[in-house]
Amino acid sequence: MEFQSPLHKKLHDGVFVFTAETTPPDASNKETLLNKINPLKDVADAINVTDSPGAKVHMSALTAAIILAQNDIDPILQLTVRDRNRIALQGDLVGASALGVHNILCLSGDDPKVGDQPETKPAQDIDSTTLVITANMMRKDKKFPSGRAIDPAPKLFIGGAEVPSKGKPNTEKILGKIKNGIDFFYLDVLSSGTECQIALKAIKSFNLPVLVTGHLESRLFFSINL
Repeated sequence: MEFQSPLHKKLHDGVFVFTAETTPPDASNKETLLNKINPLKDVADAINVTDSPGAKVHMSALTAAIILAQNDIDPILQLTVRDRNRIALQGDLVGASALGVHNILCLSGDDPKVGDQPETKPAQDIDSTTLVITANMMRKDKKFPSGRAIDPAPKLFIGGAEVPSKGKPNTEKILGKIKNGIDFFYLDVLSSGTECQIALKAIKSFNLPVLVTGHLESRLFFSINL
C-alpha cells in the first residue's frame, strides 16, 4: 500500500494518534502561525487547519497548511464548498498535494449569515459529497471530472465528518460516504456519549479509522482506533 501521508500510515498501523486543531491567524506573516503551532510540533501527529470557521475570514487555510507542511508538520486541510466553485476546489487539491498537503477534510462550511459579513453570498456550486467524489476521482482515476488527465495525480488522504444522531446510525449513509472515497472520519464526541459509542461502533464495523473530537483549552482531537 502506498501511504498518502504520515497520518495515513499511523492510522493504518493502528497506533494511537493525537491531532490538534488551529484556526489560521488574522495576520499576513507565517511567523504568527508558526509561533502558535510550534509548541504542538512534537506532541500532535497532525494539525487540523480550519477553513474560515464561523464564516469569518482568516489567513487562507490552504496557505496555512502549506506553511505547516514546509515546517515538517503534517497538516489536515479543511476544504469547504462554501467559498469556492468546483474549478477552484480542483485546483486547490492539485496545488495542495504538490506542496506536501495530502490530508484533506471535506466539509460544507458554516453559513455566511452567522459570520461577521452576513451579506456574503456562498458559492453553492457543489456539496461536500461531490467534493469527496471529485477528490477520489482525481487521485484514483488520475483525471479531472472533465476527463483531462492529471500527471502525476494528487496524493490525497480524504476525511469526512460524522455527527451522531439519536437512534441507530444510518449505516447505508456511512457506507455511501466510504464508497464515495472517504478514508477516515471525524466523529463529534460532544454529542451524547451513548450516541457517540453507537456511531463509533457502526463506523468501525467498516474497518475505517475514526478520530473522535474533544475539547481541552482549545479544540483537540484524538484517535481511538486502537
